[in-house]
Amino acid sequence: MPIPRFRQALSAPGLLKEVRTCFARVEDGVASRGLNLTECLMSGLAIFGMKYPSLLQFDRDSRGDGTVGANLRSLYGVARAPSDTALRERLDEVDPRALRRAFTRLFHVLQRGGGLEGFTTLDGHYLLSVDGTGYFSSSRVHCASCCEKHHRDGRTTYYHQMLGAVVVHPKQREVFVLAPEPIVKGDGATKNDCERTAAKRLLSDVRREHPHLKLIVVEDSLASNGPHIQGLKRLGLRFILGAKRGDHAFLYDWVDATPGVETVEVTDEAGVRHWFRYLNGVPLNDTHFELEVNFLEYWERRPNGKEQHFAWVTDLPIKESTVMELMRAGRARWRIENETFNTLKNQGYSFEHNFGHGEKQLSTVFAYLMMLAFLIDQIQQRCCRVFQHAQAKAGRARYFWEKVRGLFLHYRLPDWETLYRALAFGYRAPEPVPFDTS
Repeated sequence: MPIPRFRQALSAPGLLKEVRTCFARVEDGVASRGLNLTECLMSGLAIFGMKYPSLLQFDRDSRGDGTVGANLRSLYGVARAPSDTALRERLDEVDPRALRRAFTRLFHVLQRGGGLEGFTTLDGHYLLSVDGTGYFSSSRVHCASCCEKHHRDGRTTYYHQMLGAVVVHPKQREVFVLAPEPIVKGDGATKNDCERTAAKRLLSDVRREHPHLKLIVVEDSLASNGPHIQGLKRLGLRFILGAKRGDHAFLYDWVDATPGVETVEVTDEAGVRHWFRYLNGVPLNDTHFELEVNFLEYWERRPNGKEQHFAWVTDLPIKESTVMELMRAGRARWRIENETFNTLKNQGYSFEHNFGHGEKQLSTVFAYLMMLAFLIDQIQQRCCRVFQHAQAKAGRARYFWEKVRGLFLHYRLPDWETLYRALAFGYRAPEPVPFDTS
């Protein structure tokens, strides 16, 4: 079996080096007790990189027999990990926006290294799926940034949400997160208001950080409103947005009443029937009559009788030759939920676990670090063959991370390549030296 080449730039060593450089530029206004902010941020990243279930467990392990401390130095460049209390205190003061640079830098490294080959669709565009998710809720614990829900019985629920932006493709298993945007108290009291307000900041930042990237924004039906579409147009972003009949009665009535609506029917090799109807140049609604969109409706019927129905509005021209590609692009929106948020919540990242709430920014900073760790993992899954071999050997993702953390806890590891090769090809106890595979 040939030994795969370990790509330094697109595997953990190179990616962590880029992140550390970005962390070193984060303003540190609360230097205390000799703790370096870069070391604190890298320690936080290590918690999520190693899929630790709690901050307390990381603190205990890093103060144990020296193995974890040695591995933090060799793998993450952390000379001395702070205690759990010190880490919370330092990261609580960090402005989450200062961490955006690390996401942008990793995406550029991925792009320059050819990792995005095969991710374009519809005339060379990348699909950017945008959606919100929650990651904290409590009736007691809260901070200055918490959103609040006031109940009729006088209770108050405090919660954190964020708006995610993820580059997806309907045929690729990996997803690549861009820097998320926190939804904060001032964004509004309803789901519509707060997500729309946060989306303005998020998409403006995305266009500023990636000015030349050809992007199609894919979102749910909450986004298919006049002000949001006008904002997308001003930023030079194309769009495919969900459109439910209940939310867009005027739009559907217009299409129903228009003669000559185009239809396409296709039955594929698996016996799945695809039926489309579409119309270009439709007014979005009576409030924004001058804002024209293109309307695509789709029905799917499988041989077992299962049916699904979807509809979208888009600024991309619709024709018979593009309906299948547009449909797949619109349905790829779900990958932000299935391959991103569900992975973060259920495959070792513990997205909804309270690692520490703090009084200012701690909860949000931890969420950013977790998503950075996820981005590093996804880039390696896409680009690092040794990482891919190690994953394949473990089988399921959760087993893989258990094995990674097991080696991290019990063996002194000189570098990431030794760790991944040991998992991919086997190793001899008591040292994780990979077997000779030549």
